[in-house]
Amino acid sequence: MTNVALLGYGRFGAAMASLLRDANVDVRALDDRSHVPEDMRATSLPDLVRGRDFVVVAVPVTAMRRAFGAMRPLLSPSQIVVDVGSVKLGPSAAMNECFGAEIPWVATHPLFGPISLSRGERPLVAVVCPNATHPAAVDRVVKLYERIGCTVVLEDEATHDRNMAWTHALAFFVAKGMLDAAVPLDIPYAPPSFQALARTVEAARSDAGHLYAALHRENPYAAEARRKLVDALLAADQNLSGTDGMAPPPSSALVLPSKAGTQALRETRDLIDDLDRDLVELLGRRAQLARRAAREKAKLGRPVRDPEREAELLDARRRWAAERELDPASVHEIFDAILRFSRRLQHEEPTEEAD
Repeated sequence: MTNVALLGYGRFGAAMASLLRDANVDVRALDDRSHVPEDMRATSLPDLVRGRDFVVVAVPVTAMRRAFGAMRPLLSPSQIVVDVGSVKLGPSAAMNECFGAEIPWVATHPLFGPISLSRGERPLVAVVCPNATHPAAVDRVVKLYERIGCTVVLEDEATHDRNMAWTHALAFFVAKGMLDAAVPLDIPYAPPSFQALARTVEAARSDAGHLYAALHRENPYAAEARRKLVDALLAADQNLSGTDGMAPPPSSALVLPSKAGTQALRETRDLIDDLDRDLVELLGRRAQLARRAAREKAKLGRPVRDPEREAELLDARRRWAAERELDPASVHEIFDAILRFSRRLQHEEPTEEAD
C-alpha cells in the first residue's frame, strides 16, 4: 500500500489528504499550526517521514527551504520528496541544493484547491516538472497524481513559471486591484462579461488569497507580466480620456480586437463547443458529488436508492425545463441518462438511483 507523509495540513494540505485517502493511500500528517485528525497525526518530524514512500511538502513557498533542510538528515534514497508550491524555479533549486542526487525529489504544482475540490470541479490538473537526475521518481509521482484523479502535464520549471505569471499571478493581481478599488461585485444585473471578472475575484479571494504575495515575489516572471498589463491599461486609459491636442489615436485603439475572419456560423459552432465542454466538466463534478453522496449514505447505513427523492428530482428538472420553454419530456430523458451514468460509476445494479 502506498503511503505518504504530508508536511503541512492547512486548507490545501487537508484537501490533498482527503484526495489521497479516497484513493486508498495511507497518509500521515504534521502541522504545528493546524489541527490534524488523530488517525493521521504524526508526533514529530522524524515520526512523520519514517518509512514513508513519498514526503509531500505543503508549506508556504517561503518556508520550503527551511523544511527541506530540517528533513534532509531523516531521509533515505528509497523516499521521494515532492513539493506542491505555486512557483517552481525557487523550490526546485532548493531541493537540488538540499537533496541533490542522493535523495529523489520532484517539483510539482497541483492546479486545484479546497474550493474547487468542494465544488467537485473536474478534471483535476497537476504540473510535474521533469528531473533528469531522478527520472524514476518523476514516473512514480506521475502515477501518484493519476491515482488521485489528476491529468498530469509535464513541464519544465521555467516554462511553468512563465505561464503562471501570465495566468495565476495576473488573475490575483487583477483581483487585488478590483478589491482595493472597492469595485462592487454583487450587482444583480451585471452583464456576463463582468460576472466572469467577479468570479475571478471571488475565486482568488476564497480559494487561496494568501498566495498573492508569493505568486508575485517568488515568480521571477511576474514583474514583467504586471508591467506589460499596467502599461497597456495606462495606454488604453489615455486613449479613452482624450488626446489633449495630440493626434487622435487610431480607431483600432478604441475597440477590442476581434477574431479576424470569423463568420457567424463559425462563432456559433465555437460557442456550442465551449458549452459542450462545460457540460462535460459539470458531468465530472456531478459524478464526484454522487460518489460523495454514496459514501455518506453508506456511513449512515442508508440505501443508495430513494424512490421519493428520484421522483422529486425528475419532477424538478421537468419544471425547470418548462420555465425555460424547453421540452420537459426531452429534459427528463437527459436526466434519465445522467442517472444511469452515475449508477455505472458507483457500480450499482442497473436500476435508477437518486443523487
